Amino acid sequence: MNLSMSRRGAAALLMLVAVSFTTAGCAGRRREAFLHDKAREHVYRKPIAEVWPQALALLKERGYSFRAGKEGFEASTEFKMEGAPSSLGTTYVAYLVRGIQKGPGQCSLEYWKRISTESRGADNTTGRRTEVNDAAPRTDTGNFNRDEELEWELIQKVDSESANALKAQAEKLE
Repeated sequence: MNLSMSRRGAAALLMLVAVSFTTAGCAGRRREAFLHDKAREHVYRKPIAEVWPQALALLKERGYSFRAGKEGFEASTEFKMEGAPSSLGTTYVAYLVRGIQKGPGQCSLEYWKRISTESRGADNTTGRRTEVNDAAPRTDTGNFNRDEELEWELIQKVDSESANALKAQAEKLE
């Protein structure tokens, strides 16, 4: 009887621990989603000319080279390899960054990420030499998606007061 009770107790304790970890993980994801949503709609209470150089510096720190657009606050990067090359596919990423004037002394910034994958394919088994110059097929999604993670990083660098307030709000989420 004691053995049966201790097994039930151990199973209940194990179940409680599993639920706690699951709940903590869910709460962490909710907080992260909250911060990313807030990053998407964040308005800096600074002029665009003050925030723009820091937005470009963040890309430069990550090793991207960029060219400025012809009009306003817009720049795009060249594709850069992310991670190690692989026979399963090599991923390249490029960014488009836009600064938007929201009013006197206010602006917002958007990072748009574009992903392209180059796959080498299977090794040649025909006995014929593979030409080094043969280009690998490249799949480009053609889509730009917002990179809220990078936007959140910029908020933390440029507007630490707002970032701290948002973190405090996120901690209240359950």
